[in-house]
Amino acid sequence: MKSNHPLLQTALLVAVLSDASILALRADHAPRAALPDAVVDLRTKEGGARVNAQWCYSDTHIHEIDHKSVGPDLKASGQANKTFDFAPDARATDFDDSKWEVISADSLEMRRGNGRLSFSWYRLNVTIPEKVAGFDTKGSTVVFEIVVDDYAEVWVNGKAPFVLGQNGGAVAAGWNAPNRLVLTRNAQPGEQFQIAVFGINGPVSTHPDTYIWVRSATLDFYKPDKLSAAHEVKLDVDRKDTGLDTILPTNAKLEKLADGFAFTEGPIWINAHNPAIAPDSDEGFLLFSDPDNNLIYRMTSDGEVGVYLTKSGYTGENIGDYRQPGSNGLTTDSSGRLTICQHGHRRIVRIEKNGLTTVMADKFGGKRLNSPNDLVYRSDGALFFTDPPFGLPKFADDPSREQPHFGVYSVEDGKIQLVAPISADQTAWRFRPMKSSSTSAIGIRRRLW
Repeated sequence: MKSNHPLLQTALLVAVLSDASILALRADHAPRAALPDAVVDLRTKEGGARVNAQWCYSDTHIHEIDHKSVGPDLKASGQANKTFDFAPDARATDFDDSKWEVISADSLEMRRGNGRLSFSWYRLNVTIPEKVAGFDTKGSTVVFEIVVDDYAEVWVNGKAPFVLGQNGGAVAAGWNAPNRLVLTRNAQPGEQFQIAVFGINGPVSTHPDTYIWVRSATLDFYKPDKLSAAHEVKLDVDRKDTGLDTILPTNAKLEKLADGFAFTEGPIWINAHNPAIAPDSDEGFLLFSDPDNNLIYRMTSDGEVGVYLTKSGYTGENIGDYRQPGSNGLTTDSSGRLTICQHGHRRIVRIEKNGLTTVMADKFGGKRLNSPNDLVYRSDGALFFTDPPFGLPKFADDPSREQPHFGVYSVEDGKIQLVAPISADQTAWRFRPMKSSSTSAIGIRRRLW
């Protein structure tokens, strides 16, 4: 998608109306930039008492089990084999840890586990107090932070959402790096949380002669919205027609959610429990492309941004010749599968639930596409996309260009059809609110930015 607007080349902006937010966002982990308003140190007896927490601990043992090799469905459905598992499995909220070792909060620095290939479980229940050092906890955001030597996975109330590209939160953030998870964004005194921490000795490949221990463990309390990175920016609207007021209120506000990117494109909201992308996540998130840097980013409601997919549009040896080799438009189909316009590879691909890539369109009339830019699914499942030249190294004048035109295409039942030719700068479009099998049901509009 072509853009000459300098602000949109460096920032992802989302307009927020005064009466309702366009995006209702939540996050599965918390940024580290803001100083908490109150902290409970769970490695002290006083801190544990403040939230009625009692730590308990168990080693794990690794044992051989009967299993199955990978089958045609890429699951454990093949021939019988042998592999290894560990016990206990203490993820569930109702797991019975009554016979585990009860350990003192001030003993968490003690080395535990058996060394080498070793795993451990720590479990505790916490209760939100009314106040922490004079801070009223009601309505606040509460974050559980723990640093386990060397890695950790964290389950809260029996859940640990995993999302592609996730760095931290419920999964390991790095060697001796903190795991930070939002327990609640609307704390209520007396509210309880069950936390299970799976400690991992490492680095695993070094056969470490070290052991597992807890470097830090806290509950961090924040005033409402303190963790949000969004802030209001100036909004100037040149109204040519008063009818715009029915779409954009006169008191509309604009918030900048994140910046520092080379170029931003293709934002798509991924709902919680998306069956193909985030089936275990209770919280949704935003995906968007940076075609200049060949990346897809994932952003939480707090504005924390991480790489979701690297090499999102091109992996060719001549990548240095491209201005925008990466992905552009993003969308999901009725099954929740992410569908991507890949500039450099000049194609549309769909990421299946099992992680495999399906090429949906790369040629028309035996010739390669230009650089698919934007896309949308119709209600009946047909896919439509635009194909301007902006992903080619020299745009419309690129010698590798094969198509004699730029166009809007459809993909239906595996068949690619040219719906309508377009000019080079017509990159995005939408459906009119009508149902029709004819091409007149497609409304093509030019991008304003």
